[in-house]
Amino acid sequence: MTRPAPSPAYDKSFAPQTGMPVSVAPGLVRITAPNASPYTFTGTNSFLVGHERLALLDPGPEDEAHIAALTSAIAGRPVDSIILTHTHRDHSALARRMASMLAAPLWFGGPHRLSRPLRHFERNPIRNSCDWDLMPDRTIIDGEVIAAGDITLSVHTTPGHCANHLAFGLTGTDILLSGDHIMGWNSTLVSVPDGSMADYLASLGKVIALPYRLYVPAHGGPIADGPAYAKTLLAHRQWRNEQTLAAVKAGARSIGAVVKAIYPTQPLMVQRAAAMTITAHVEYLEAQGLLQVRRGWFGTRLAAWPQSSLRSHIQPQRFPPARE
Repeated sequence: MTRPAPSPAYDKSFAPQTGMPVSVAPGLVRITAPNASPYTFTGTNSFLVGHERLALLDPGPEDEAHIAALTSAIAGRPVDSIILTHTHRDHSALARRMASMLAAPLWFGGPHRLSRPLRHFERNPIRNSCDWDLMPDRTIIDGEVIAAGDITLSVHTTPGHCANHLAFGLTGTDILLSGDHIMGWNSTLVSVPDGSMADYLASLGKVIALPYRLYVPAHGGPIADGPAYAKTLLAHRQWRNEQTLAAVKAGARSIGAVVKAIYPTQPLMVQRAAAMTITAHVEYLEAQGLLQVRRGWFGTRLAAWPQSSLRSHIQPQRFPPARE
């Protein structure tokens, strides 16, 4: 028998108060953009960090109503920098325009880049969601302590969702701005080659070990016990690795067949996202020497190496419907 599936307690009850400034903590105000979607939940959370002097974190999508909401919340205070968790366009599309309007430099973890090179004839399935041309005025790196208005932030590299993803700890508090790395409403999309499952799992372990408890993500509401939730996410992703390997052992020979085995009842939109993340799991298992992967003109063919197992008790099985 297999072990019980770890099930993160996803919180879909978040009320975003779109366009309104909401105080999350002293010196931290959230303004949610009006770009709700199946991939962004209730919309992208932009943050004003500081009191009398500010930094703008993740300005969000190009949207006139959101620009007006940000401008109103800033209320004439000086903005010393515009900071990005990463360069997916739902976070960064407004960065250039706000930098010009506020005469503020752009700080983030370097230009958008892939987690690995493209293979021959491969395409990045989320290429149109990436801000390829955006360049930082300052590239911020792991371990730096940076001024965010009149507050300081600790910089933590958290690749996985994408290669240049960063999380930020508010100095002197237990608050971590977790971006898209850890969100309470759903597990994070990891789409190769833009992202990397190996990097994502390592970054989860890194964040769990940091001295922060309250995680404040870029979509959805705060997570009260961040480390406990992140541990469940890590176990959940490890469980997906086990399910993927077991599905191949049971006869699934393609990404689509694995998705159907694990997500048999989910709607098409969910299955499309699942296919991207399952592809990341397949690459991870291939690198671990647990799956054989052959890529050709007619798609990807999967096979398990003899005796390959993440856990000795895994047996091929019918899987319960996936929750995300």
